[in-house]
Amino acid sequence: MIPKVFREVIDLGDGREISIETGKLAKQAHGSVVVQSGKCMLLCTVVSNYEQKDLPFLPLTVDYREKFAASGRYPGGFFKREARPSDGEVLTMRLVDRVLRPLFPKDYSAETQVMIQLMSNDEDVMPDAMAGLAASAAIQLSDFPFECAISEARVGRINGEFIINPSRTQLEESDLDMIIGASADSVMMVEGEMDEISEEEMVEAIKFAHEAIKKQIDAQLRLAEAFGRKEVREYEQGTEDEDLEKKIREMAYDKVYAVAKAGSAKHERSEAFSAIKDEIKATYSEEELEEKGDLISEYYRKAEKAAVRDLTLNEGMRLDGRKTDEIRPIWCEVDYLPSTHGSSIFTRGETQALATVTLGTSREANKIDMPSYEGEETFYLHYNFPPFCTGEARPIRGTSRREVGHGNLAQRALKGMIPEDCPYTVRVVSEVLESNGSSSMATVCSGTMALMDAGVQLKKPVSGIAMGLISDADSGKYAVLSDILGDEDHLGDMDFKVTGTADGITACQMDIKVKGLSYEILVKALKQARDGRLHILTKLTDTIAAPNADVKPHAPRMVTRVIPNEFIGALIGPGGKVIQELQKETDTTIVINEDPVTEEGIVEILGTSEDGIQAVLAKIDSLMFKPEVGSVYEVKVIKMLDFGAVVEYQDAPGNETLLHVSELAWERTENVSDVVNMGDVFDIKYIGIDPRTRKDKVSRKALLPKPEGYVERPPRSNDRGRGRDDRRGGRDNRDRKPRRD
Repeated sequence: MIPKVFREVIDLGDGREISIETGKLAKQAHGSVVVQSGKCMLLCTVVSNYEQKDLPFLPLTVDYREKFAASGRYPGGFFKREARPSDGEVLTMRLVDRVLRPLFPKDYSAETQVMIQLMSNDEDVMPDAMAGLAASAAIQLSDFPFECAISEARVGRINGEFIINPSRTQLEESDLDMIIGASADSVMMVEGEMDEISEEEMVEAIKFAHEAIKKQIDAQLRLAEAFGRKEVREYEQGTEDEDLEKKIREMAYDKVYAVAKAGSAKHERSEAFSAIKDEIKATYSEEELEEKGDLISEYYRKAEKAAVRDLTLNEGMRLDGRKTDEIRPIWCEVDYLPSTHGSSIFTRGETQALATVTLGTSREANKIDMPSYEGEETFYLHYNFPPFCTGEARPIRGTSRREVGHGNLAQRALKGMIPEDCPYTVRVVSEVLESNGSSSMATVCSGTMALMDAGVQLKKPVSGIAMGLISDADSGKYAVLSDILGDEDHLGDMDFKVTGTADGITACQMDIKVKGLSYEILVKALKQARDGRLHILTKLTDTIAAPNADVKPHAPRMVTRVIPNEFIGALIGPGGKVIQELQKETDTTIVINEDPVTEEGIVEILGTSEDGIQAVLAKIDSLMFKPEVGSVYEVKVIKMLDFGAVVEYQDAPGNETLLHVSELAWERTENVSDVVNMGDVFDIKYIGIDPRTRKDKVSRKALLPKPEGYVERPPRSNDRGRGRDDRRGGRDNRDRKPRRD
């Protein structure tokens, strides 16, 4: 029996719809929905164990996977099975996690899983834009303690008009690509890339997306009401002790305030805060610490947070002594690593990033193979965050989700400034060597300088800055912080990173932790961020004012040549013999691609030797050589035959033709060696295609003066007596009687 299905529809306003359905699939999960738009279908299930874990955080796992069967394809690789998540899937997980996690109670620590799967793909629908909607809708059908429904939406802008959840094709025409996550009354998350838009335009895009999100939230609530809302589960909540909290605050607040006001460095400040905490704990017995040690630590953290926030709101001072809009000292250096194709160091306060650039051919492009998208990137950026950069020793377990996310943000910030005619595949790697506040923005800055050092002709340099916000709803006070520290990230109400050129924003990532943030405050924060970006940009351009005119001497130069389709095979040779030998002889890398439209061959030649590159170009010219009728060419004899000489064009080595004995000289030539010998160099004239032999015809005698008294031999006649053909022809013309069986 088919179970009862509950369904709600969201009208996107342009003929497209999103439906949310529950009741048919995965009914043992605590909540499950199918979200569909066009042929794109996402299944989201949520489960949370009923046992609390003894952890000071929520063990929440958001998992997003795209099944290859959804697009009728097989997974790549030997095992033909989906394995570890791709970077694209990881980025979608992060988008959903960042909105969901703050809405669970702080004392809720049950193992919780949100699993989203792409079950059916539609080329005109981008599934990541609906993942947040699916997750929230499933949670609304569960009994989880969850603050409120949320959703996410992508916004683009084409010809000045905003559009919700555009297709990938539409995004190619859009000047912005942003995903916004929000509840009905507050924007919580923003991430995207832009084509140098203004701060006001960015805020308008957020507003537009928020209105669409409100409709999606209404649909979730209608679905939950129709399905039947569950009672929120009871769980073992954390104990509270108001008297203890008040006592800890009295013991810690003033001391923390004094340390914070001293404007010390990170390690010095951390040691001072730890000493205060240890001093407080020392006033309690071992039995009291055994019973209330966790509460004491929690209340100390609250007191520390309150003191630091109050210092900023009351006196405009920060932990390291800066004013709210002040940027930490910056120093930069380029060409630091002698063997890389480009390198730079960017240091801002206690954050340092070392960036390298590597130049390659299209063969080194980053292949993207996902069920929802296949393509390649000729510019990509990798970000590494080793434990030593924060003075820690911890296990290294491969690339973390955080590293993928931060690298993607920096890549989006820079990729719009790579010129369309850049012949290289460009890889940037950022090694974070120190971190205390926004290593991703340090990556953008070091990446900009490394690209210019490598000779990549960036359209404009890009800088980035991390901003923070501290606000007090009761007093109405707020402070926007430029270039935040790691501590300010944790204790603040907003963390947003903005990158851009002198003319506009190229990328952003924003997490808002306070409800009801006004758009006026957001605009002010973005304006203050612009001032900080321009200040940092000046430091970059003071270090390297413009991209180097050429690549470094040890870096490969790239030359591209387009050849007609019919010559591709000749350049490759049988079994690749020609191209392999050419690469070996010239110490170059040669890659041949076929233009999908014109079907011409695009030959990429990469090498550090100019002579080697020119040798490859000469070979290509030689293969494409076509003599013109009536033109004169210098040739060299490379083979002697009884009926002529084989000659090679000097301007096109490898191209040879037969110089017939009859075209050697005006006089009758009995022996070819009477006129020319091996190795002789002379001029010939190209006559054209011989109509009788259908081969090229060239002549040496055509360039020589006729001997005095020379008489042309009459052309041969076709009627010279009765030949064999004539006799046969005669027989063929006789009447023949029908054959009798």
